[in-house]
Amino acid sequence: MSRFRALAGVLRGGCAGGSRWLRGGPARRGCSSGAVPSAVASSSSYVEEMYFAWLQNPKNVHESWDAFFRNFHASSPSGEAGEGRPSTLLQDRVLSLSLDMTQKVVEDHLAVHTLIRAYQIRGHHIAQLDPLGILEADLDSFVPSDLITTIDKLGLYGLEESDLNRSFQLPPTTFIGGGNITLPLKEIIRRLETSYCGHIGVEFMFINNVDQCQWIRQKFETPGIMQFTNAEKRTLLARLIRSTRFEDFLARKWSSEKRFGLEGCEVLIPALKTIIDKSSAAGIDSVIMGMPHRGRLNVLANVIRKDLDQIFCQFDPKLEAADEGSGDVKYHLGMYHERINRETDKDITLSLMANPSHLEAVDPVVQGKAKAEQFYRGDSQGKKVMSILMHGDAAFAGQGVVYETFHLSELPSYTTHGTIHVVVNNQIGFTTDPRVARSSPYPTDVARVVNAPIFHVNADDPEAVMYVCRVAAEWRTAFNKDVVIDLVCYRRFGHNEMDEPMFTQPLMYKQIRRQEHVLKKYSDKLIAEGVVTLQEFEEEVAKYDKICEKAYTSSKDEKILHIRHWLDSPWPDFFTAEGEPKSMSCVPSGLEEEVLQHIGHTASSVPLEDFKIHPGVSRILRGRAELVKNRQLDWALAEYMALGSLLKDGIHVRLSGQDVERGTFSHRHHVLHDQEVDKRICVPMNHLWTNQAPYTVCNSSLSEYGVLGKTGALGLDDGYFLGGLCETVMPVISGFELGFAMANPNALILWEAQFGDFHNTAQCIIDQFISSGQAKWFRNNGIVLLLPHGMEGMGPEHSSARPERFLQMSNDDPDHFPDFSGDFEVHQLYDCNWIVVNCSTPANYCHVLRRQILLPFRKPLIIFTPKSLLRHPEARSSFDDLAEGTNFKRLISDEGPANHSPSQVKRVIFCTGKVYYELAKERKQQKLESDIAIIRLEQISPFPFDLVRGEMEKYDNAELVWCQEEHKNMGYYDYVRPRFLTVVANEKPIWYVGRDPAAAPATGNKSTHLNELRRFMDTAFNLSTFQGKDL
Repeated sequence: MSRFRALAGVLRGGCAGGSRWLRGGPARRGCSSGAVPSAVASSSSYVEEMYFAWLQNPKNVHESWDAFFRNFHASSPSGEAGEGRPSTLLQDRVLSLSLDMTQKVVEDHLAVHTLIRAYQIRGHHIAQLDPLGILEADLDSFVPSDLITTIDKLGLYGLEESDLNRSFQLPPTTFIGGGNITLPLKEIIRRLETSYCGHIGVEFMFINNVDQCQWIRQKFETPGIMQFTNAEKRTLLARLIRSTRFEDFLARKWSSEKRFGLEGCEVLIPALKTIIDKSSAAGIDSVIMGMPHRGRLNVLANVIRKDLDQIFCQFDPKLEAADEGSGDVKYHLGMYHERINRETDKDITLSLMANPSHLEAVDPVVQGKAKAEQFYRGDSQGKKVMSILMHGDAAFAGQGVVYETFHLSELPSYTTHGTIHVVVNNQIGFTTDPRVARSSPYPTDVARVVNAPIFHVNADDPEAVMYVCRVAAEWRTAFNKDVVIDLVCYRRFGHNEMDEPMFTQPLMYKQIRRQEHVLKKYSDKLIAEGVVTLQEFEEEVAKYDKICEKAYTSSKDEKILHIRHWLDSPWPDFFTAEGEPKSMSCVPSGLEEEVLQHIGHTASSVPLEDFKIHPGVSRILRGRAELVKNRQLDWALAEYMALGSLLKDGIHVRLSGQDVERGTFSHRHHVLHDQEVDKRICVPMNHLWTNQAPYTVCNSSLSEYGVLGKTGALGLDDGYFLGGLCETVMPVISGFELGFAMANPNALILWEAQFGDFHNTAQCIIDQFISSGQAKWFRNNGIVLLLPHGMEGMGPEHSSARPERFLQMSNDDPDHFPDFSGDFEVHQLYDCNWIVVNCSTPANYCHVLRRQILLPFRKPLIIFTPKSLLRHPEARSSFDDLAEGTNFKRLISDEGPANHSPSQVKRVIFCTGKVYYELAKERKQQKLESDIAIIRLEQISPFPFDLVRGEMEKYDNAELVWCQEEHKNMGYYDYVRPRFLTVVANEKPIWYVGRDPAAAPATGNKSTHLNELRRFMDTAFNLSTFQGKDL
């Protein structure tokens, strides 16, 4: 009754003047001629007016009043009903019955409104999505009880079959009426089924934004909205021909080769081209894409428009590889291409990122590169640059990086302002049935966490697919949010062309073998409609076949396979036209005194007025000021010098990771927070120079995998910070930052782990992209990884950045003694796959960061950064160590008494990182400065053969020891030992001093930690330890 009273109140306020309604005058929404008697009618004057109108002509009133008066006349005593004025009996009957009638009508309307909402929410469950006709839309073949799949279900709403012809007023939350505001129930159900239960299933009612929901309703409910012109249909057919015939051509020419073809989802090619066309029309001129291996060659050929002969020559087993690296299989390669979009006649740049077989790993990399392009172009709203990600159904549901990447989509420093996700839903993963591969009904349910609409579509209905792609592109343009297209298709062959799927899915593949090709279905449809003729269709097929044959003939002329032809992120102005460095030298990385003083002053002050900082931060800034006064550097100040000086030279610097703004160990404080004004911040680094490059520092989500793969950027100006910076998961961040670093060689992109131990959740990005990316894909990248490392009794998860893993993947030959001609340092760096350092001084840390940009090429840089050394009183450098003309020291010699009398030295201890300070302290206490030399290896890989040989020649009478704080089976020993032996031609041993082998990287017991340290310190300085021993 409460709902009835509310509706009566609306009618009372909005439907005054019943006479106009009776005369058929115009009615407002909510007061239509389809309305029925309401509580407002319970007055004698109103009833009389209705009755007189009915007497004149029953059509003057609504059918419900007509039925009521007819029933009343039929039951009235003879003569009474014929009186000219309603009797008291009539009025009493009207008054007693109108409330009951109105309540019933209101309830029926509410029931119809609920029915409409049910289809909007759950209609996709019974949509006809599977082209094979085997499964319903979702995994469970779930049929919601509130959808009218049988006539008896009307009873759930209190309706009957006789109500099907009754007209009902439509709510404002639907567009099925078109120009009508009332429809018969039968037509309402039919239109809802057309909108939500056909070849398109729409999931959107979980979105908590009313305007966005209304936008989607309008796109799918409006009658006749999914219309295509004959020209659009012909274009669609032509694209489908190219997609299908390309796969047919490959199958004919290389029937026994793996190619991961697109058969069963040929509609993907016209789908992508439709997305690009619509986006180009909206102003997009750069699209970065990522995808798995299935269909990649087709996308390269027919979307990116890679030359066909370049693709075909990849199948030639006799083709020799150029001396550019290992290369990769053809279905992993990427491409960058600038061309004209034929539909819009606008320039468009398309980039398909190379990726490994690790499904979905490329997702954050794509996002990072897209973010970088947006940043450098000033595209703050994503109106010029966008990303498209393609997925397989099993990987989309199963890989956690997908979830992590979605969670970056709304973060201010990582958003790309909307990504269009296209899922090629094979309804199978390799041989695994979806019923045992996921718990969710759909593979796309992960997208619901960020309120991304999901459009499921039957891939055997090309026009439905094109319409969904059109809507998806318009959604991104309108709302700058992610959207998912679920192409429900099938895989005509097995996981690859050599696989036998009948072993595990016999019934599915029996149906697939009977399945008519989508090209045949659609061409027959258009021929029947008269859009094209059979001759025109056959001519179009023959035309593309001829193109393929011509390219095949041309491909035989290729003799050498060049990886550079498949580069997805070119730097044309950085390298020569042949992709080589413009020089092979590196200028000194030292700085002028004036620059050091200026940066030091800014680093120790607050450049904004009336900005209240925390007393603890104030104390840190005073400490910095004292250091600058004394011309000294600690670790934080050295980092300031490196980054600030690069900003002065126009180099954009981006530092991201978990807690990087303050620093995990509260040493950095690059973002100051006003203690009295919420969200007011100051970034002093952005106040160094008048025309400096921007400095971006941003706390990431707690995701190593994703963020490291997507090195992204957002300039945060001082003032009021809009949007929260949060912590996410490490893997995605790693991928993001890597992608960001691909966009611009003249930028320093750094990612810092909270603790170095945590990078192992980003191992896929490190192994597949950072370590081997240049060898596989000719892709240079200068990303810097800052990994806090050191054995300090903090337990097995807060001690080791696992240096052994990075060193194991380093490509320098341990048994080859190199030629030292030319600029050996630069040439050695050029030949390596990455650089691994463990600096022991702040000055060297500053130098290595600056050298990263000053080099004429780009290599990933892995830095094991300190923890306790951040505040260690001995870990200081003088401004003189950064003076003009100085450089990064790959090796730091002993500078004490041992250096002055090398012939008297009995033992040389080589080490790296923090353990040097413990060794130096112990040596001093035991007064062995003249007997034992301690040499620091600052650059571990590539190994500084030249400098190590010089030290060994200097101390030719001393025994050689490698000392590390890590366990023997970890750390650096297994890497450095064979290289030391190569330097001495295996004529002398290199003894090990350090912790014993262990399974865990560190102990969690403080006492055990100190006892281990004491034991190997005693070993290191006991000069008789190795006497008489064989290695």
